[in-house]
Amino acid sequence: MQIFREILWPLAAVAAAFLVGGIIVLLLGDDPINAYRLLLSNSFGSIRDIGWTLHYATPLIFTGLAVAVALRCGLLNIGAEGQLYVAAFATAWVGMIFGGTVVNSVNWSWFSLPSFILVPLCILTAMAVGGLWGAIPGLLKARFGSHEVINTIMMNFIAIALVSYLTQYHYKNPGPILETPLIGEAAHIPRLNDFLPFISQDVKLNVAFILALIMCVLVYIFLWKTKWGYELRAVGENPSAAEYGGISPKKQIVIAMTLSGVLAGMVAIGEVLGTRYNYYHDFSAQWGFLGIAVALLGRNHPFGVLIAAIFFGVLLRGEIFVDGFTRYVSKDLGFVLQAIIILFVACFQRYARR
Repeated sequence: MQIFREILWPLAAVAAAFLVGGIIVLLLGDDPINAYRLLLSNSFGSIRDIGWTLHYATPLIFTGLAVAVALRCGLLNIGAEGQLYVAAFATAWVGMIFGGTVVNSVNWSWFSLPSFILVPLCILTAMAVGGLWGAIPGLLKARFGSHEVINTIMMNFIAIALVSYLTQYHYKNPGPILETPLIGEAAHIPRLNDFLPFISQDVKLNVAFILALIMCVLVYIFLWKTKWGYELRAVGENPSAAEYGGISPKKQIVIAMTLSGVLAGMVAIGEVLGTRYNYYHDFSAQWGFLGIAVALLGRNHPFGVLIAAIFFGVLLRGEIFVDGFTRYVSKDLGFVLQAIIILFVACFQRYARR
């Protein structure tokens, strides 16, 4: 019965959101059936469409897992956006400094590393920097009791301002756009169409998606099959009872926020190493904040997060065509549906626990 409820309420939230969204489209004077046809057919209509949908879903898998891990410990990580920003800049910096980057006859690199060393180094950098940025509010929460929501929100501003400053005044690519030079080719990770020829060449889906799937499995194993995951979840369920049983809530808070930051930082792997090949200001489509909705819709379970992230990937992919091929409905329909889903998930939360 519990499993049924865990599945039922997210589905009910999605159905209710589509119903309300359809009414809004109708009130605008457009055809809701046509709008939803455009939304779904351009997300699953072909292998190419599916590839793009999974591409949009990949960063949301990482940020959804990040938020879910924190929530399992009773924490709300609003800072995934800042964590993925600092991780993206650090990853681009490593790929540039150790990748042999040359721009306008200026050599930005210290020395060049081979791909089999540079790619793992960049991945570890993304994880380490994201984890460090997540650990800071965790330490503040554990040591001083300051609320992680306030801390992570402030850390978002600091992160984006810091990497913007470093890019603008120290590592800016010549030109009007606020971005770093491209990373070296040795730091590139393959796209799936490199070894799956049935995926169109223009689809930017890369091996970060495979890594995201692996992380879903690893997070599940960690949370439900290990002593450390049990301790983290115990603190989230009842900190006082967990402490009475010999578990340190302060330690688990730091661990949870660090792991959350690691997962959020892994967004940089796909975006920097497999898509853009540099740090680009405002590259994130609010993935850190959307990760909260993904985690809530996925019931803070790794496999629920995977399904929810793909669903939000559908919205991000399909809204482009809704905007272009309807008369009155803009791509903001996707944002409306996201907001309504969050509201319904929050409303249905109480019933799922009965």
